[in-house]
Amino acid sequence: MPKNNFCSGFPPSIDKNCTLLILGSMPGIKSLEQQQYYAHPQNRFWPLLSCLLNHSAVPETYAARLSLLIRHHIALWDSLETCERSGSLDTAITNEKANDFNYLLGQYPKIKKICFNGNKSFQSFKKHNKELLKNTNIDFISLPSTSPANARWHMDMLFEVWGNALKNP
Repeated sequence: MPKNNFCSGFPPSIDKNCTLLILGSMPGIKSLEQQQYYAHPQNRFWPLLSCLLNHSAVPETYAARLSLLIRHHIALWDSLETCERSGSLDTAITNEKANDFNYLLGQYPKIKKICFNGNKSFQSFKKHNKELLKNTNIDFISLPSTSPANARWHMDMLFEVWGNALKNP
């Protein structure tokens, strides 16, 4: 667990050909410990994306998982650079500092769609990027979280909503 409840996120997983950016809020405890996005074994992110991208199974290694997304022009990052949080729940996030999306989008101008993995990701982005949300060249889509804490959304429901959002990135 992070010392003093201070959490610092990861750099983006992105390349110059990415057209879609998926944003979480801040990695949970398990992800921070392993230095991997969506490392909690019950998080449905990797099984969901693997299925949506017509991959036969979730890639075994983290590098292969990131590579799968990059091959499909999908980048990963978080709305927040740092925050304080006790535990892994988004509702416990305080003292948040946003990532610099103006800089990122300047470096990666092919990004045309930003999908938010959960409400906290979208709320944090919206709080810190009001002007950017006015950019009509980018589609912004808030999606239900893949976290196991979001138990009311079953995998088939996530598959439908996320599948629609990921079409034509």
